Amino acid sequence: MSYMVGYGSKYPQRIHHRGSVLPDIRKHPERIGCSEGYGFFRNVTSNPNVLIGAVVGGPDVNDRFQDSRLVVSQSEPTTYINAPFVGVLAFVKGRANV
Repeated sequence: MSYMVGYGSKYPQRIHHRGSVLPDIRKHPERIGCSEGYGFFRNVTSNPNVLIGAVVGGPDVNDRFQDSRLVVSQSEPTTYINAPFVGVLAFVKGRANV
C-alpha cells in the first residue's frame, strides 16, 4: 500500500483533510459551516476530492492501517511528514540536472 495519496493502485481514500472531505462547490454551492462539515467528515465513503501527492501518517506500530478520517495519526497529511519528502525529491531532481 502506498501512503502517498494518488500513487499506485492502493492508497488512502479517507484522509483527514477538510478540503478533501467537503463536496465540490459546483455540487454544493451553499456555505458549509464548521458544524455542518462534521456530516461530511463522519461519512465513511471515499473523499470526493483526491489530494494527490499528500503523504499521510501511515501504519501503526503493528503495521496496520485503518483508512479512516477518525484515526488522525494515520490519515492526516502534515507538513512534518510531507516537507522532508519534498526536500529529498528536490535534491534528487537537482542532482539529475548536474
